[in-house]
Amino acid sequence: MAKEGFNWKSLFIIEDEKPTDQTQPVIEANKFPIESSKSNTTENLNNPFISEIVGVYEKGFESLNSPNFDFFEFYKSVVTVGVNNSQSYQMAYTMGTAMNPELSKISLIEKANYYISEIEKVYKNFQKTGSTKRNEINSRINTEKQTLVSSISEIEAKIVQLQKELIDKKAQLEKVDAANSKEFSEIELKLEANEVAKQKLLQSINQVVTGINQYLQ
Repeated sequence: MAKEGFNWKSLFIIEDEKPTDQTQPVIEANKFPIESSKSNTTENLNNPFISEIVGVYEKGFESLNSPNFDFFEFYKSVVTVGVNNSQSYQMAYTMGTAMNPELSKISLIEKANYYISEIEKVYKNFQKTGSTKRNEINSRINTEKQTLVSSISEIEAKIVQLQKELIDKKAQLEKVDAANSKEFSEIELKLEANEVAKQKLLQSINQVVTGINQYLQ
């Protein structure tokens, strides 16, 4: 059954959520989700955001499902039984056509392409937001460094009584990277998680699409 569209909350930018039309899935640009179902993936255990964002993709995939039996239900059925089992495709197709007489191989492929397109849109929005934030952090770090380096150069040219100020500024310069490293590393991990999540779901969908082309006549 159709569910509410992608309900993104920002991982990078905290904003108030605006209500969306429940009849039309909406993918908001420049926002990352903060809440999601947890995935059981064991990949890249060093990145704490992968399981979360994989869950977001899966939840978003489900939210796009239409009321009638279509590719989504077909995909779930085939994945449950086995994507490399020809009988799973035949069983899912038989069940699907019984529930939705308009179901066909063409309609399955068309709907699969729709889901893939929507996932790509979400991925691009995630990637754009994360890259923008990463660039902002880089710019801030570089600006702070440049400002401090300039101050240090001026202080070094002054007389001895300004030596204390020179030492203080050097200490600030040394702390810039450390002060920003946690946030910068977190953004990198989220971007990595976004990449893994998209690839994981698309690989699974494309595997089913391959099965459709192989097993359905």
